[in-house]
Amino acid sequence: MPNPRRTTLADVAQAAGTTVPTVSKVLSGRSDVSAGTRDRVMRIVAELGYRGRSGRDAVPRGESSLVDLVLSGVEGTWANRALSGVEQAAEEAGLDVVVSVARPPDDAWLTRLLARRPRGAVLALVDTSAEQLATLAAARVPIVLLDPVRQPPSSVASVGAANWAGGRAAAEHLLALGHRELGILAGQRTHLYSQARIDGFRSAVTQAGLDLPDDRVVHTDWRRERATEQALDLLRGGTTPTALFACSDTIALGAYDAAAALGLRIPEDVSVVGFDDLPEARWLSPALTTVHQPIAEMGGAALRMLLRISGGVPREAPREELATRLVVRGSTAAASVSQV
Repeated sequence: MPNPRRTTLADVAQAAGTTVPTVSKVLSGRSDVSAGTRDRVMRIVAELGYRGRSGRDAVPRGESSLVDLVLSGVEGTWANRALSGVEQAAEEAGLDVVVSVARPPDDAWLTRLLARRPRGAVLALVDTSAEQLATLAAARVPIVLLDPVRQPPSSVASVGAANWAGGRAAAEHLLALGHRELGILAGQRTHLYSQARIDGFRSAVTQAGLDLPDDRVVHTDWRRERATEQALDLLRGGTTPTALFACSDTIALGAYDAAAALGLRIPEDVSVVGFDDLPEARWLSPALTTVHQPIAEMGGAALRMLLRISGGVPREAPREELATRLVVRGSTAAASVSQV
């Protein structure tokens, strides 16, 4: 049976109620297109599954010495570590890195990226929509998701960490110290890596024959101030947890603030485990026990993967998961007799 006809720029233009040159402008990052038309073209590209290709129908793209690193934000040391890994790998390949920030729901970062015609892009902690991914594919810009926020489609390459194993290691450490009343300060419910850390933690708790009630798992938005509020609620509950697992070191900072506000000592009254192993983890008093995530190495791996796929997008995109490990410091201790 012959293959069905492939979707063309003309098909996209007709469905979007515009012209082929206008569709080409959208996929080339031109600014002389209205926001409404741009959104409509991106939606149609995703609906029709249009993918750019070489030949007469292709959107022109030149060879470039630039690669893009798109971050969800530049605050904090996570972004700095990711950048250092990407930049070092890019330098080894003789490429330069352009850094931009994706600020939802604005698509300005995508338009600027398309206009630069880079060799490709690493998207770090960016919550990309189906329309954005389809537009990048149609414009023939290879991408790698670094620590993807949602489960990526099979056509999109990704690099992440062993989040499930890291969450389990945190629970096993606290259980070995005799803690039985546990709580989790989690990130946003929709974030893939946060849920994986929770699931790993729960698996160890369940295997130990213990229960982790839903009201012992509270979600925050990764900000220290919001984490403090959630930790206060958790520590003021009827049965106070003797140990907390924070799904990031920034959230763990909020746990420290909450404990101080309530007159609780770390680790004598409550043990705390974080996730990331940022420099801040060592600056705290006591220093934070945390799950080390190789952020710089992940950035480097993402850039090298990007270069491997830049010659074309494979049918099944590669995925790579780097190992995590528990780093024990002063914020965890054995549960006291009164806590057991």
